[in-house]
Amino acid sequence: MATSSSPLHPYWPRQLKLDNFVPNDRPTWHLLAGLFSTAGVLLVTTWLLSGRAAVVPLGTWRRLSVCWFAVCGFIHMVIEGWFIVYHEDLLGDQAFLSQLWKEYAKGDSRYLLNDNFMICMESITAYLWGPLSLMLVLTILRQKPIRFVLQLVVSVGQIYGDVLYFLTEYRDGFQHGELGHPLYFWFYFVFLNSLWLVVPGILVLDSVKQLTRAQSMLDARPTKAKSKRN
Repeated sequence: MATSSSPLHPYWPRQLKLDNFVPNDRPTWHLLAGLFSTAGVLLVTTWLLSGRAAVVPLGTWRRLSVCWFAVCGFIHMVIEGWFIVYHEDLLGDQAFLSQLWKEYAKGDSRYLLNDNFMICMESITAYLWGPLSLMLVLTILRQKPIRFVLQLVVSVGQIYGDVLYFLTEYRDGFQHGELGHPLYFWFYFVFLNSLWLVVPGILVLDSVKQLTRAQSMLDARPTKAKSKRN
């Protein structure tokens, strides 16, 4: 039974005073099901369309990268974009995406505290990496020469933001969530964010491989031309 001194919210640190907080009226499973089902539909739809919309047939790996960037565009522009626009009103708002952020904030309450780092990082993510992710979908499907440069830039940007996200919370002593909680810490905070370290890391290596190969071919042209003249 809660006492008069007990916080009236589920966030950490427990002594936080969130006077405008309104508890979610949607259960956790409803919020997560809405998020992951939408992302799943987008992923499957992109996979199917990538087989028809590409100007040349794409391999499995390349189609998966198209799906990844389509989902990134959705998450960065819609979900994180919502945070940027409404971060001052999340505590009391009951829109679906606001409730989704209030649920996620159980693993990182900085999203409810108008934290300067979060606002700056998410602004870059929403306004830069989001549109560029969608641009990447088009450039890959259309085989544009700039595609691997964009892939490198976006992936490095995602990794950099994620590293700062983890390190700033580490330096704060993991005080904005319940350390070790199976859902809030390990799934929300660690697993979901680690995806933006692992997948972009693979894509950085892919970009470096493709750009190095292209540069090697370009460097070989003068040698071949000189040998022909001789």
